[in-house]
Amino acid sequence: MADGNDLISFIASMSGEGNLRVEENLGDGFVRLRVSEAERRQAKHDIQHVEDIVVEMLRNARDAGARSIYIATSKEEGVRTLLFIDDGSGVPEEMRERIFDARVTSKLESMKMDRWGVHGRGMALFSIRQNTLSSEVVASGLKLGSAFRVTVDTDALPERADQSTWPQTAKDEEGALSCVRGPHNIARAVCEFACEELHGCDVYLGSPTEIAATLYAHSLARVDTTRLLFIDSEDRLPVVDRLACASDAVEFIRIAASMGIDISERTAHRILGGSIAPLRSAASRLLREKSDMPNAPAQVDLSRDRRGLKIAKDDLAAFSRSMEREFSDLASRYYLTLARDPKIRVTRDRITVTFDIGKEET
Repeated sequence: MADGNDLISFIASMSGEGNLRVEENLGDGFVRLRVSEAERRQAKHDIQHVEDIVVEMLRNARDAGARSIYIATSKEEGVRTLLFIDDGSGVPEEMRERIFDARVTSKLESMKMDRWGVHGRGMALFSIRQNTLSSEVVASGLKLGSAFRVTVDTDALPERADQSTWPQTAKDEEGALSCVRGPHNIARAVCEFACEELHGCDVYLGSPTEIAATLYAHSLARVDTTRLLFIDSEDRLPVVDRLACASDAVEFIRIAASMGIDISERTAHRILGGSIAPLRSAASRLLREKSDMPNAPAQVDLSRDRRGLKIAKDDLAAFSRSMEREFSDLASRYYLTLARDPKIRVTRDRITVTFDIGKEET
């Protein structure tokens, strides 16, 4: 048991000017933490894996009204970089740092309960910043969407080992799409969210190059090019549409960098030339195999029907007589006779007809 001097030393070690973590010494080794310290410890617990960050950022974008969310991800020397770009309500300039403080939220009246729990406490971005090397708003504007960049030391905050495998999906009894197999990696986190928000927003996941190509293609489809003639800066456009302003590779590189995407001049030329195809959304990728199949009636696989095949006795008798009539023509040409009625055997996946024959005497 520590004596009084040891306890004082312990409290002093936990305290520092401007960074006091203990609100009250309760005696016998017990202390009451300050709210800020309790929040910091809870935030550390909220985020256990890189995939948790992906889910929280997707939920944030959804709650900000985003209809399209683009995630560019890369990893180099143990550092995972995640870039989240959306067309939601955006973040005002003066709030770009404050939104990472605890309990700061724009959802005063819209706290949401979903499959991952309660969302809207104002703790998600705070928790993410507490667990990462850096978390920042790269580009945003009120009603212009946002670009958030998060860098993670995967030695400190782990991620699933297999990040290349996409999950397999199926439909449940109510016809809803769900992920049923695969590692719980970033792709699966994205796909589970996409399934949950199937008719709410589209999510695109890929490398920075793939996301840049997808944003460019989508922006050209959305933006009236004549409108660009009257815009003096791409900052006046929604973040997801800014690449439409690029007139050449140099402009493309500059605008992409302002959104958090770093690409080479060669890559910029390839994107502008249309040689890099835009990504499918996560939901479209999951549904691709089903949507590509022709609309033909599903075939019954009898080998998987454990109930077996059942045929009524009257139908079997009529079928036997029919087989006997069909056999008579063959019998007349080859001098055959039936030794008995055709024998019909019905199994789980087969109907077998046997003719016991004997030659006619000449």
